[in-house]
Amino acid sequence: MNNVNPFTNRIDMPRPSPGVHDEMYAWMRDLFPICRSITGPGVRETMAYLGEILPGLQIHEVPTGTECFDWTVPDEWSIRDAFIADEAGERIIDFQANNLHVMSYSTPVDAKMTLEELEPHLYSLPEQPDAIPYISSYYTPRWGFCLSEQQRSRLKPGNYHVVIDSTLAPGSLTYAELLLPGREEKEILLSAYTCHPSMANDNLSGVVVLTALARWLADQTDRRYSYRIVFLPETIGSIVYLSRNLAAMRAHTIGGYVLSCIGDDRNYTFQETRWADTLVDRISRHVMTHHAPDFTTSTYLERGSDERQYSSPGADLPIALIMRSRFDAFPEYHTSLDDLSLASPAGLGGGFEALRKCIAAFESNYYFRTAQPCEPQLGKRGLYPDLNTKTLPHSVRDIVNFLAFADGTLDLIALADRIELPFETCVGFAHALLAEGVVEASATPWPAERAPTGVTPS
Repeated sequence: MNNVNPFTNRIDMPRPSPGVHDEMYAWMRDLFPICRSITGPGVRETMAYLGEILPGLQIHEVPTGTECFDWTVPDEWSIRDAFIADEAGERIIDFQANNLHVMSYSTPVDAKMTLEELEPHLYSLPEQPDAIPYISSYYTPRWGFCLSEQQRSRLKPGNYHVVIDSTLAPGSLTYAELLLPGREEKEILLSAYTCHPSMANDNLSGVVVLTALARWLADQTDRRYSYRIVFLPETIGSIVYLSRNLAAMRAHTIGGYVLSCIGDDRNYTFQETRWADTLVDRISRHVMTHHAPDFTTSTYLERGSDERQYSSPGADLPIALIMRSRFDAFPEYHTSLDDLSLASPAGLGGGFEALRKCIAAFESNYYFRTAQPCEPQLGKRGLYPDLNTKTLPHSVRDIVNFLAFADGTLDLIALADRIELPFETCVGFAHALLAEGVVEASATPWPAERAPTGVTPS
């Protein structure tokens, strides 16, 4: 039994100033123009920017051809310019105007061709005529241009000059990590992907919210858990990372989050882990119930980001997502409409606060039991009114309810759920009751003999 007072030298997890909301949006504005893909200069530029905010961020390069489980790190892609010019030499589709105009990982081309020859290489969305789609072809060599349906409708028969000034050659894949040690070896994984070009909610919102969380965690003086914070290209990046770190992660990871689509002002979505009943599931449901009661829940059947790799059989890490608009479920998804007007400082701030509360819940989730049979006398400890009236204040009823269920078999999340109070309120009760010696705390449940016959501690 590990009897502790978890709050003697505890992480206080103070809330950062509201200015962090505007700061995250400013980071997003800076990063938005960069053309990112799964490899290349745009990813390195992004990592270097994050490194200026996060001292200690380690940047790694993994050479082309490196085998990682069933995958191989591909050639590195670099792009300098691209355009489609009409017979007068005017650029009618221009990479410099919007980097989504070029299919990611397009092979180089410099050719004159007719509209009929060009058409198979053009991608647009008839159902969203103003939007430029985001298209990629990482593992099959091809080239292409993405344009709005309106732009496509204006193309006239004739000859066009088509140029994609790109390079596909041996190089490396770039990822970054920051490891923040805690008092315990158990870890929480926080991951965001850095491979999308100019899209705000999908991609950059996760990057900037994770950056703010990482800086906030680094500022704490007494972390209970260790934090593994990673920025990497989606899918291939997480597979590379797991291939290098899986043994340690399987031994220590108790939960975590992929940060994605967390910057708009719409409703929240919680996506469950593959198991749906892990600690991170319980914490997430509890926090969202009080942070955004109208949130929706999606199952692991609707997975779509790097949780696919972290939670896959053989890796088996309990990783969830808390999003605003769920990926692939908002109309601007993977188009040029996912721009800086879709995200907002308030949206980013709400997403940050939801994740901050979840982390705080992990840090303070202990087991509590009353130190003696029967109700303790709270009045002499200043925790109960000295005048008995017909109605008691809610706070008194709530602290009495806390004690009624503090039998050592429920962790603080389960106790808070049972008495229908926010976790942070129960943390405050725990502080006051521990200080007066009314309850005891433990990192693990108390033995079953303290529970009624036939009841097994959870």
